[in-house]
Amino acid sequence: MKRIILITGGQRSGKSLYAEKLALSLTDHPVYLATAHVWDEEFRQRVVRHQERRGSQWTNIEEEKLLSRHDVSGRVVVIDCITLWCTNYFFDRHADEWDQPSVDDALRELQAEFDRFTRQDATFIFVTNEIGSGGVSDNAIQRRFTDLEGWMNQFVAARADEVVLMVSGIPVKIKG
Repeated sequence: MKRIILITGGQRSGKSLYAEKLALSLTDHPVYLATAHVWDEEFRQRVVRHQERRGSQWTNIEEEKLLSRHDVSGRVVVIDCITLWCTNYFFDRHADEWDQPSVDDALRELQAEFDRFTRQDATFIFVTNEIGSGGVSDNAIQRRFTDLEGWMNQFVAARADEVVLMVSGIPVKIKG
């Protein structure tokens, strides 16, 4: 039976660890779908730490954009994370294209891909960041990205059966 769970919160709030524990409570053989593009060495080390934390019972898939090309029917899948997934669509544009129509186009592409992916009969556990919880950036590109991700988070939350906000490692159920 299809189920969508969204886990949101700030950086280092415990989102990924909570998502992994939840997945393992639902199945012995979950799927971990990583959306990260490795930009630099520091980020590569973060990826390695995440991989080492998961055991051999996980099926690991790396996919930067087209989640729907992977058949996860009947599985429990952690998608980590919406923020990096949005980044991959956002940075497909050139610097001179980071205007509002371009952000709107990226949002439409993300929403359509989300709908294609979640048509499958699976349990989807999406992880995301609440990057808009802080102050407003003085950087126009950052403001555009914050808008994009905030709108995508709202889109996913509206479709989710359950939404959990992580606060200092503590899950707070806010929907479902």
